[in-house]
Amino acid sequence: MNSHPSNVILNALPSQLNAFRAKLKPVALPVGSALYEPHEIPKFAHFLTSGIASVVTTMKDGGSAETGMWASEGLAECMHLGGSDRVPSRCFMQMGGTALRMPFADLEREFENLSALRAGIQHSIQTQALILGQLVACNRLHEVEERLARWLLMLQDRIQDDVLLITQEFLAEMLGSRRTTVTLAAGALQRIGLIEYQRGRVHILDRERLESAACECYPVIKKLSNGLPG
Repeated sequence: MNSHPSNVILNALPSQLNAFRAKLKPVALPVGSALYEPHEIPKFAHFLTSGIASVVTTMKDGGSAETGMWASEGLAECMHLGGSDRVPSRCFMQMGGTALRMPFADLEREFENLSALRAGIQHSIQTQALILGQLVACNRLHEVEERLARWLLMLQDRIQDDVLLITQEFLAEMLGSRRTTVTLAAGALQRIGLIEYQRGRVHILDRERLESAACECYPVIKKLSNGLPG
């Protein structure tokens, strides 16, 4: 696991913005911590330095699905810039972590005044939008087993650990599938020795073969996340 938490956007800022960095306060974000709620102006802006935050969209019937994921590459509240109360989704920590944060109103002012900060955040938004477009196609066209393998790989890339502490309920929510369907898919990956799946815990045993089991979207998303051409 990464023992030196950092944030990609902040790391790319020039030294002239050290005064901006100094305004950020480190905070712990336990699992389940809400970063923002639907159609609400966030109180804080969080530059994640460890852990995983999921963006989840919920329908009227209570069904929900993951529509975004943030780790140390991003600013969780970036979509609120330029329209604070328009975001219809919820964001919370699916894996506990840490962040550097400041009042959201302060970030809005800095976003307008600091061109390097604005460019970094806009690049992050563009990358997230491209990943989301790929995920929309993935969720429509690929089988749940392939999508589960892809999602587990995305998580591992972000936390750099073979053990993922995630519940069955959360897996189902993230994949937009029934719990029984996700259980069957996880069982299939376990039977062929790719993962070890227990309540609240997934251990990736064979990453190379798990990549082979994942859909074609995984390498596309990995390249986008790393800033590489498709």
